Amino acid sequence: MAVEQARGPDPGHRASPTQLNAVEFLWEPSKRASAFIQVHCISTEFTPRKHGGEKGVPFRVQIDTFKQNDNGEYTEHLHSASCQIKVFKPKGADRKQKTDREKMEKRTAQEKEKYQPSYETTILTECSPWPDMAYQVNSAPSPSYNGSPNSFGLGEGNSSPTHPVETLPLGNDHLLPSASIQDAQQWLHRNRFSQFCRLFASFSGADLLKMSRDDLVQICGPADGIRLFNAIKGRNVRPKMTIYVCQELEQNRAPLQQKRDGGGDSSLCVYHAIFLEELTTLELVEKIANLYSISPQHIHRVYRQGPTGIHVVVSNEMVQNFQDESCFILSTLKAESNDGYHVILKCGL
Repeated sequence: MAVEQARGPDPGHRASPTQLNAVEFLWEPSKRASAFIQVHCISTEFTPRKHGGEKGVPFRVQIDTFKQNDNGEYTEHLHSASCQIKVFKPKGADRKQKTDREKMEKRTAQEKEKYQPSYETTILTECSPWPDMAYQVNSAPSPSYNGSPNSFGLGEGNSSPTHPVETLPLGNDHLLPSASIQDAQQWLHRNRFSQFCRLFASFSGADLLKMSRDDLVQICGPADGIRLFNAIKGRNVRPKMTIYVCQELEQNRAPLQQKRDGGGDSSLCVYHAIFLEELTTLELVEKIANLYSISPQHIHRVYRQGPTGIHVVVSNEMVQNFQDESCFILSTLKAESNDGYHVILKCGL
């Protein structure tokens, strides 16, 4: 893109050869200024109809405003706004505008009120200066079953499971008291509080952390105030259900395994917490597999040991009726196929 023409005090602009989609220019906010932007690409996308056709894929033009600091660098972010544009070839643009006008003329006055009127200048909407960060998970290969053909790959009952390392979403990081004003502004943007950046333009991390729930509700309104308070305090959503599981100790372990235990208490059984949100069998299987770093495909069925030792199939309804903070001991049965197991939930202590 390029600035074809700029009007106003000090309208000089420059483009970086390495950033073809960006251009910089200086302007005086206290005086009227205008810039005409030229976009060197088109939005045309051909449709797979019988007779062809075109449709416009929208682009986004974003304007970030920065203030000069004491060192003469423009690093202090002030404001960001954007709009969507569609760029067509001259004939395509004329045809598109004509079609849009004809469609609008056919609508009733009540339907026209749903649409924005046309303007001589571009209307920009305030937005976040940084793109939304998607949830990122490490690119390590998925865990696989490494057990011997006659053993279950959950690991020993008195050993800690191997947890996959995950990168937490950047939008859920905690606000630190040492955060500067600029860090606090970025934190607000990352956590979807961009509309309040102006209100808290001079607030550091310590200033925000000192604010009470009532203060934030009064400033931001009930809904956003409570959400901002919970985000600042780092409060997590309580899971619907928590259960504790432990793998049943094997009675006939190899001598090397017994030697590794160091002759300690062989009856020790360490429980691990599983937090359930959806309360489904699928979620339970995935959480058990994730806890012990195996593939969920290796768990064929989950049973619960019932009266007189019978095996009852665990359904979604049964999971929903688990008592919160129940304890279970996990034992396994080899499935009919050679590459999987059935998990049995036994009532723990």
